[in-house]
Amino acid sequence: MPKPLEGKHVALGVAGSIACYKAVDLASKLTQEGALVDVIMTKSATMFVTPLTFNAITHRPVVTDIFDPQSELSMDHVAIAERADVIIVAPATANTLARLAWGMADDALAATVLATRAPIILAPAMDANMYQNAATQDNVETLAARGLVIAGPAEGRLASGIVGLGRLLEGRELLGYVRMVLGRTGDLADRTIIVSAGGTREPVDPVRVISNRSSGKMGYAVAEAARDRGARTVLVAAPTALPDPVGVLVTHTETALEMREAILDASADADALIMTAAVADWRPVATASQKIKKGDESTWSIELTKNPDITAEVQTDGLIKVGFAAESEDLVANARSKIVSKGLHLIAANDITAEEGGFGSDDNRVLLMDREGGVEELPLMTKYEVGHRILDRVAALLS
Repeated sequence: MPKPLEGKHVALGVAGSIACYKAVDLASKLTQEGALVDVIMTKSATMFVTPLTFNAITHRPVVTDIFDPQSELSMDHVAIAERADVIIVAPATANTLARLAWGMADDALAATVLATRAPIILAPAMDANMYQNAATQDNVETLAARGLVIAGPAEGRLASGIVGLGRLLEGRELLGYVRMVLGRTGDLADRTIIVSAGGTREPVDPVRVISNRSSGKMGYAVAEAARDRGARTVLVAAPTALPDPVGVLVTHTETALEMREAILDASADADALIMTAAVADWRPVATASQKIKKGDESTWSIELTKNPDITAEVQTDGLIKVGFAAESEDLVANARSKIVSKGLHLIAANDITAEEGGFGSDDNRVLLMDREGGVEELPLMTKYEVGHRILDRVAALLS
């Protein structure tokens, strides 16, 4: 499947802020994703970063002056506004937000926003007191009420030296907003997809847990792919080191029982459940309230009890269920038995002993097996691409 931004026209508006350097990173990320990036800079933005910087990264002309006769945004021409698939203004300063809220068109950036019918994302960046000022908050509310997407700001250390709300989001997060907005009309629009991810932890005492090697990368990749196809995506995550994906409703859990409760609650109104999580099969019968001290014993026994099979327990009518099987032997036979025991429509099976893919990797090689006996062997690909191949099958089942 092609990259979601491949060939998309993205207009990147850059206003005058020290955060302009992050806009350079965003332009680079968008370009690497295959987007055609048209950068529009305010005059104050050129005081922080030169147009040549963006030109070198995007390999496209940079617009700085609405009155430039060589520009596509000359007085009688708004070509960028018309061809844009999405416009993102990052950073969007307090002054820019005010001018856009009032519908001004006195520079190339404001004129583009006013003239377009494309979705618009605004990523505020300013001093915390400026952002919290009632005037700025009124402008943000006005723009959001008109349907513009407000991305951030984040809290952190600002250029003024204070810590507060006003930092421009990082490029990875802004890229997530662009993907989310462009995916709204995808083939899974109006569908609800639940994805589980990570390895659950079963506490032995306040320090020790029983867990597994799952990184959560596969589930997070599936959740991002579902979001990029327009789905309302719910990610039920066991502990991982991964940041929450933009535009995904994340429920954080730790134990198998907590994950079970979250998934059963979410499944009532869902269209599909994709269980990538490595849920612990067993948990301690009792959890010590204090750290268990090491004594003179040479062995230590922990009594375990079986955890419920979450996937098998979900019995919502019409719900498409997809499972994962991470196996070290008899891959096909073990995966086939799980299709039956868990009531799955589809299972993705992978050999954890293989050198490529698997735990902690960004790539995976899986077999897609369905309840009718079909087997599709996928080559090594990114986990995001595997997610799309699974969602192709889910979309077909839902239709």
